[in-house]
Amino acid sequence: MEYSVRLTSYSIFQIQETISYISKVLLVPETATAWSGFLEKQIAGLNIMPARFPLVDIEPWRTNGIRRMPVKNFIVYYYVEENAKEVWITSVVYSKRNQLNALKEMPENQ
Repeated sequence: MEYSVRLTSYSIFQIQETISYISKVLLVPETATAWSGFLEKQIAGLNIMPARFPLVDIEPWRTNGIRRMPVKNFIVYYYVEENAKEVWITSVVYSKRNQLNALKEMPENQ
């Protein structure tokens, strides 16, 4: 059975910020477009077997069912609501960032 994949407002904000940074600071808008297209495709792929990626190792996020999917130089954090057959993308973080701090900054109730 397929799942609906949804993005929280926080994850949308993070994606938009990354696209803006790549386009306006690094001055490579074509790379920003390619990255966002690739990211979108990877996120959409969570509609089938979303539990295939591991839970994070850090509490309390592990207990709360937060999973991590690597996408190039980024980590997509998400959780699965089995009853509703939904996948919620909670955060998209540059992989070289401190991941514990990134998890702490992620809003709990989105």
